[in-house]
Amino acid sequence: MSSISRRRVTFAGLSLAGASTAGVSTAARAEESCPTGVASPKAGPRPDPSGDYWHKPQGSERIALVAYPGMTALDLLGPQYFFATMKGAKVDIVSPTPDPVLCDRNVTLVPTATFEEIEKGVDLLFMPGGGVGTLDAMDDDRYVSFLQKHGPSAKYIGSICTGVLILGAAGLLDGYRATGHWKVRDACLPSFGATPVNERLVKDRNRVTGAGVTAGIDFGLHMTTVFRGPDYARTLQLIAEYDPQPEFNSGVPEKAWPETANLVASMLPEYNERAISIATRRVG
Repeated sequence: MSSISRRRVTFAGLSLAGASTAGVSTAARAEESCPTGVASPKAGPRPDPSGDYWHKPQGSERIALVAYPGMTALDLLGPQYFFATMKGAKVDIVSPTPDPVLCDRNVTLVPTATFEEIEKGVDLLFMPGGGVGTLDAMDDDRYVSFLQKHGPSAKYIGSICTGVLILGAAGLLDGYRATGHWKVRDACLPSFGATPVNERLVKDRNRVTGAGVTAGIDFGLHMTTVFRGPDYARTLQLIAEYDPQPEFNSGVPEKAWPETANLVASMLPEYNERAISIATRRVG
């Protein structure tokens, strides 16, 4: 087993490894290190060998993922993958009407519920980001009012990328630490009364905000941990084979070549100005 790479460990092999811990208490498992060649030390405490967290899940979360024209589909679909795999959870893609929603890369999403059909008290109210479509949603009373209606009763409120701007327009960021896409984070978040933080995920009380598009997968994994615990979340991580190894280390300005960072920074030159203008009108 020690010669088998982590990429080639099969589900059967993982089950056998888990079976060897039968009878070990949770406390003991928490202190046990991962055997060399079986799992990385970063895999965390050894899972419950019974597998009851997966076979007998406890959960009935209600999750509302807001969709709007021009949004980035991956902002929503990254987290949705994890939430839709949480047995017992009710995950809705919501919009003002049941009409299909055209995203910014020619992907169409079909809402599963309208705003009127969502009852108060959702476990997660989530807003994805996008390009110009995000600015339009910031200034659309239907989206802002929906967030204002459900925000106070939501257990958690979250966003990815520029979706944080729509939360801000609804007054849901005032006094909170938050993050978003690097292009808008430091420039725009203070206009909503938020403190910008340069991190991939930022948790402040019941607000969980994420950086650019791909941070949605980290968001989904984190919230699965919050709702179902680490054993369940790590199972989903392995099912998804989420083990990113990008070809380039150019995902944030601090790591990218200056030429690349400057090019991207020059795109949509009036974006931040318009976002701040909307913030001034919406939240003062």
